[in-house]
Amino acid sequence: AMEKIYVSMILLLVAVSCALAKDAGKETKETTTKPKLPQTLSRGWGDQLIWTQTYEEALFRSKHSNKPLMIIHHLDDCPHSQALKKAFAEHKEVQKLAEKFILLNLVYETTDKNLSPDGQYVPRILFIDPSLTVRADITGRYSNRLYAYEPSDISLLYSNMQKALKLLKTEL
Repeated sequence: AMEKIYVSMILLLVAVSCALAKDAGKETKETTTKPKLPQTLSRGWGDQLIWTQTYEEALFRSKHSNKPLMIIHHLDDCPHSQALKKAFAEHKEVQKLAEKFILLNLVYETTDKNLSPDGQYVPRILFIDPSLTVRADITGRYSNRLYAYEPSDISLLYSNMQKALKLLKTEL
């Protein structure tokens, strides 16, 4: 009986290590062709941009790099989020300007109430300056959803991004 257990254990170990080796082989093939950042962080908002993983990391990087933080709240199954993401990712000037920001896109709500000054809706985009102040004064065009943008608002978003950078220089 003991021998059967040992044989079973060895077969199990062999099976597990084979499965792991197969997965490891896959990963190396993918990572050689993809950019150095995992695609998951951009979630399609701009694969060549550097995205932070968490709100805490984003705040830290904003403070220490003296760059404003741009937070995009969105949901994968929201058609408005998807449409804005497409417009954002395809807009060359927005993508270029986004390089001057610490970037974070969230598909979940944070516990920080400052990130939902007028409610939790998606998509919404907020700017936070390196002093960790939420720029509640940089808004979109909707009075009932101050931080919402639609694909047709992409030029407004672009000018708000410029505003966030300009205010940074004048106020800090």
